[in-house]
Formats: sequence, C-alpha cells, structure tokens
Amino acid sequence: MPLTVDCFYSLSSPWAYFAGPRIVEIARRHHARIILKPYDFQEVAPKTGGIPILTRPQPRQDYHRVELARWSKYLGMPMNLKPRFYPPKDNKTPGHTVIAAQQLGLDALRLSHAILRAIWWEERNVALPETRKAIADENGMDGAELIAIERSDPVVAEYRRNTDEVEELGVFGAPTYVFEGELFWGQDRLDFLDRALANASSA
Repeated sequence: MPLTVDCFYSLSSPWAYFAGPRIVEIARRHHARIILKPYDFQEVAPKTGGIPILTRPQPRQDYHRVELARWSKYLGMPMNLKPRFYPPKDNKTPGHTVIAAQQLGLDALRLSHAILRAIWWEERNVALPETRKAIADENGMDGAELIAIERSDPVVAEYRRNTDEVEELGVFGAPTYVFEGELFWGQDRLDFLDRALANASSA
C-alpha cells in the first residue's frame, strides 16, 4: 500500500500555490499518494482559530505581503502580491472542480496548481465557469465535463465531508497536510512532512 497524505486547503491559498510543485516532488520520491481535500475555509476558520487575511489588523496584512514576496523570490515562483481577483467571489466551486477531477481519476494536483496560479500570477477570475473550463482544457482535461459535474451530489457531498473532517481534526490553516494522524500546517512545514514520509518508507 502506498503512503497516503491528505491535503486540506482552499482554492485561493497563496501558500497552497507555493506548495504545489514541491508536494508533487515529495510524493514522487516517496511513492506517496496525495489526496486533495478542498474545504470551506471561511466556514471552519472562526471555529478552529484561523483568521482570514482580510480580517487581520493592517500590520499583519502588510507583513503577509512581505512574506509572500520573500517566498516568491526564494522559490522562484512568480506572484502578484495584490492579485486582481483575490479573494475570489467564489472559492468553493473551484474546490468542487478539483474534487470532480480527482473523482474521475485525472491529474487533480496539476489542475489544482493551475487554478491557484491563475489567481496568483495570471490575473484570471477562477470564480467564472468559463475560466475553470479553459484551465482544465489547457491542462489536458475535458473542461466541459468537469464543469458539468462539479456541482453534482457526489462532488458537493465530498466537499462537505472535507469541511466536517477539518473541524474534527482541529485544522485552522491552509494548506494542512495530514500523514498518519500528524498535522503539518503550511507549505513551510513540507520539510517535516518529507522526513516523516522518509522515516515511514524506511521502517
């Protein structure tokens, strides 16, 4: 059985954007399976102690942009610090789109990163179905099919289960990775997740 990591996150998180390429590489090296679990961050955050960025005091918002700039430069990943379509008017449905791709056995990690890149670099409005369709098509998927099922009962039910699960786990930030019951919050904890997977692989 492959090692399995659950990734709980929002389809608007800049930190999930930064994490995208590295979690793919970590999973490849350890032959691990990443299960993407988009959830309703706005619903869960007040219950578990998370603080949406736009409700934070201005000094914290200012420092948040400083950190984004640092990580963008460090990782060599382009970013608009004040993207035109952030926060998106709807970040639930892009999560549904990713879940739909995962349920169909498509490369959901690729699609997820493309959606996040569209927000944080390409200045595209992912709240629009035509934008999500185009992104899916650009990444070798049938965008029309994904849009057609992204609001289906199985997809919406999975999104609901993810949201309920993060509250039970006490997740308060995105992305949060869960491996063998241990939580790793944030893309800056990926090194710890990498070591946990390495230890499990050698056990």
